[in-house]
Amino acid sequence: MQNGLEKKYGLLTAIAMVVGIVIGSGVFFKAEKVLVATGGDLPLGILSWFLGGLVMIVCAYNFAVMATRYEKVSGVVDYAEVMVGRKYGYYFAWFMATIYFPAMTSVVAWVAARYTAVLMGWDIAGPQAMNLAALYLVGSFTLNAVSPKLAGKFQITTTAAKLIPLGLMAVVGTIYGLKNGVMIQNFTSGAIVEVSGNPLFTAVVGTCFAYEGWICATSINAELKDAKKNLPRALVFGSIFVVLVYMLYYVGLAGAVENEIIMAGGETGAKIAFSTVFTEVGGTLLFVFVVISCLGTLNGLMLACTRGFYAMASRKEGPAPEIFNGVDKATNMPTNSAVMGLFMAAVWLTYFYGANLTDPWFGPFCFDSSELPIITIYLMYIPIFVMQMVKEKELPTFKRVIMPILGVAASLFMVVAAIVSLRTAIIFYLILFAAVMIVGACLKNYRNQS
Repeated sequence: MQNGLEKKYGLLTAIAMVVGIVIGSGVFFKAEKVLVATGGDLPLGILSWFLGGLVMIVCAYNFAVMATRYEKVSGVVDYAEVMVGRKYGYYFAWFMATIYFPAMTSVVAWVAARYTAVLMGWDIAGPQAMNLAALYLVGSFTLNAVSPKLAGKFQITTTAAKLIPLGLMAVVGTIYGLKNGVMIQNFTSGAIVEVSGNPLFTAVVGTCFAYEGWICATSINAELKDAKKNLPRALVFGSIFVVLVYMLYYVGLAGAVENEIIMAGGETGAKIAFSTVFTEVGGTLLFVFVVISCLGTLNGLMLACTRGFYAMASRKEGPAPEIFNGVDKATNMPTNSAVMGLFMAAVWLTYFYGANLTDPWFGPFCFDSSELPIITIYLMYIPIFVMQMVKEKELPTFKRVIMPILGVAASLFMVVAAIVSLRTAIIFYLILFAAVMIVGACLKNYRNQS
């Protein structure tokens, strides 16, 4: 074992991580949820996609500014440490390694299996789908652990592949809908069912999973060539591109079939839309690209998940840093950290099944692990943005004051939206979150604390 990661990724890989992780499972997985949340009100749904994307762009811009100035081991963890302090950086890294990365990775593994199950005609929560989710999880880990460079090439390839169904639906679906009048009908019908609570906030919280993942690109900054230039470019360009693709796809989807069909279709809603526009055979073929898209997202998340414990160990913090700090000489991969990342993802996949896909195993502690960890990370961004205003005095006003303030406002918006839409589920999630952070405090290597 050695202790350093070499520079092996270029700008294209970084952009592919931002675009490839964000675009993929969420836009297909959450499109129907946004429609259901808004009662089928299409303009309100488009507004929710725009607001969720705006939050991502503002936050990504702020981290892009930090990326031009700081380059250490693990991107966002580095920024948390520099801006707020070493202790905060450690707890941020612990949260990312034990909750955020593995929770997101496990859900995407199931989403990839879910759409495979739709193609095969299986139950999306049945034994076939869950075994396939586990296989996808282990397969993605194997690719990243054995050949990180190949995993990077796979990320670029799947990013290109996943734009095919999105682009075709955006263009052809829009034309199809304008010709047959479905799009006009969907835009003018308003809400077709009554919804409780605040539909906009609920929908925006739904989009947060579809937009999440861009922060994972910062996890490879120690392995990115010319990171101070390439990482900011990837964050800004990638996030803006994602928002445009999502909104155009959502409009195209509205031209394919009536809103009530998408809402009633559940997991088959996207397949119905593709089959309607491109015929049954064409729809099935394009849906294969949807599965590939999900696997690309899984690959990018796994790439970040495998480096979670290494981010702490490289600072001589967290559990057994002497074990998780090792990097394999042959693959230049933090192998022990990768194994621990896979284990944490397996734990969260088990939780997701028990909490969301079957009769609840955990009583009141059942929550959607595809959403609440994301809300937590937005809350944890706030101290970073505040200290950016305090410390970065040499930056111009726009970068030092205006954008960080917008970052705080965007993060608070997501937190408030979650509180309004998810209510009591947040309380039980926060209890679990607190328990995990207490474990992190007990395992912190205080001997190396400065």
